Amino acid sequence: MTITTRAISMSARLCTWMFGASVLAVAAVSAHAQAGYPTKPIRLIVPFPPGGGTDMIARSVAQKVTEKTSWNIVVDNRPGAGGNLGVDAAAKSSPDGYTLVMGQTSNLAINPALYKKLPYDPLKDLAPVALVSSSPILMVSGKSFTSMAEVLKAAKAKPDMITVGYAGNGTVAHLAVTQIEQASGVKLRHIPYKGIAQAITDLSGGQIDLFVGSIPSLIGQVRNEKLHPLLVTSKQRSGQLPATPTMAEASGKNFEAITWFGILAPAGTPDAIVQKLNTAINSALAEADVAEKLRSEGGDVLGGSSKDFRLLLQSEVPRWAKVVKDSGASLN
Repeated sequence: MTITTRAISMSARLCTWMFGASVLAVAAVSAHAQAGYPTKPIRLIVPFPPGGGTDMIARSVAQKVTEKTSWNIVVDNRPGAGGNLGVDAAAKSSPDGYTLVMGQTSNLAINPALYKKLPYDPLKDLAPVALVSSSPILMVSGKSFTSMAEVLKAAKAKPDMITVGYAGNGTVAHLAVTQIEQASGVKLRHIPYKGIAQAITDLSGGQIDLFVGSIPSLIGQVRNEKLHPLLVTSKQRSGQLPATPTMAEASGKNFEAITWFGILAPAGTPDAIVQKLNTAINSALAEADVAEKLRSEGGDVLGGSSKDFRLLLQSEVPRWAKVVKDSGASLN
């Protein structure tokens, strides 16, 4: 049988038409699915245990989004490996908008440089949805000091003798201590803890001199006057601790070490779904009770576009990589 050029041309046009029709059909189904999104519960992974600052922020936002939209958002705590396990689970989930993760400075900007083998790339494997809040790091003392001036004087007189605790190597708190040392020209003795509870017990009992952590985790003890706030690591004073000086005020050297929090989806999640989520999250953050809850815990409400979040990530990853390198910290 002879196949003519005309037959080939007609066959090619038919195949092209069928492929085009197939693409249009898939696009129509996808558009319909996105328009009806969500049709089932949305899982929000929190890569840390229940009860911590990240968990509190995630639940506050999830609850308000649910109230305002009637969506069903389920918080799923997946702690482990400095937050890496939960973030990795989200990054490897289907990009359909039904799995999200509450990321933060440590597991998105610090861990890529800290861990020799990180199972995900925050810039390639995740789609930023919306920034939620930020919080500076707070240095406190128990019985040893009442001001940062006293700390610096003692540290210069006795290098490597003043002890400072923080929860975990390579965290924002740990790297904030490194920056404080570099900015002030002092050397402190680092005491890493697995969590905050034992550290606060030791601080209150005088076993360590200082502790550095997030404001949400320490502000209750400060308000009860059990701990003395010495400085915050933001460029401006905290609205919850207006009498506490910044690093620049305490030492004359300026730097910023804050923990920011944001919600992300797996890379490849349709832009229409990302935008729908972004709108819902910003609407929740605009509610007075949510803003007050975050502020009462020492945080500042952020919000903004998904592009804002992506630009922050693109600037923070290399910035923290340099801090990690300078500190010499490394984890397997």
